[in-house]
Amino acid sequence: MEFPNQRMAIATNSIIGISKLAKMSNVNPENNSLSGREIYQRICNNIQKVMKGQSAAIRKLLSAFASGGHVLLEDYPGTGKTTLAKALASSVDVRFKRIQFTPDLLPSDILGVSILNPHEQTFNFHEGPIFAHIVLADEINRASPRTQSALLEAMAEFQVTVDGNLRKLKDPFFVIATQNPVESRGTYPLPEAQMDRFALQFSLGYISPEDEVNLLSDQIQQHPIDTLQSCVDLEDIIILKQQVKKIRISEELKRYLVEIINATRAVEGVQLGASPGASITLMKIAQALALFDGYEFVTPEHIQELAVSVIAHRLVMEPQARFSGRTAAGVVEDILKSVPVPT
Repeated sequence: MEFPNQRMAIATNSIIGISKLAKMSNVNPENNSLSGREIYQRICNNIQKVMKGQSAAIRKLLSAFASGGHVLLEDYPGTGKTTLAKALASSVDVRFKRIQFTPDLLPSDILGVSILNPHEQTFNFHEGPIFAHIVLADEINRASPRTQSALLEAMAEFQVTVDGNLRKLKDPFFVIATQNPVESRGTYPLPEAQMDRFALQFSLGYISPEDEVNLLSDQIQQHPIDTLQSCVDLEDIIILKQQVKKIRISEELKRYLVEIINATRAVEGVQLGASPGASITLMKIAQALALFDGYEFVTPEHIQELAVSVIAHRLVMEPQARFSGRTAAGVVEDILKSVPVPT
């Protein structure tokens, strides 16, 4: 038999217990979701545990990742190209594959192959490393043009055709390719069609002496990437990409962006200017940068920040211009100075 005071105590404890349970479980699902900027900051801070003094490179990499583009890292050996790609893959709880490109690599080594099942007398398709969310194509210029072209359809259309069957790739699908600019023996330069598939091309460069000292200290016992844990999951990445698309860009800035791209097609010394695909990529990159900075709209500074990294690798310079020392990056920088900025 329960007395009134006992029943009141039981009811009170039940209410307190339910209240604590609600606070612990965050029953409102909207409270659990992070904003796009928070997701970016989480990934950025996580990668910086491994990559010292490379905040600008991390920002560029994540802008392509969030906007649905691909990245080509071109720099000297030992600057951290592969480490940067692995740090991103470790920070996001998605499927990651690395492909070491060599002269004897075949397209089937990337896409996959159908193998006969003798018991059932059927062919079973075994997926290649391209069927991952993040793919590192290490030293991509060491593979033959035939193998390089296997990436074209995948990077442009997020699908591959194997044995006449169309197979969709995972969403998101992000390719990070690396190449060494100082070695030419045993390499095959990427054709213009494949260069246009990369949203960004940039270098990491050498870090400051202070950051290099910190790098030594971090690796006395083990490499920091060995203990790096994921900080976001697939659902967070989908939210990030969706919020990038919601960033507004005015008609004036669209016109400004197109004028920059169009100027590359008429400048002296440029044999082949940037394509309309460059305009689309630059707009999406600018949207990602605006989101990272907490803006709801794109500003001219966002367009200018990565214009060189988006446009320069798509330009084909005339031989005379190259011999005279003119570079594609210099052409884009001159265009940014000459095209009027909308007010």
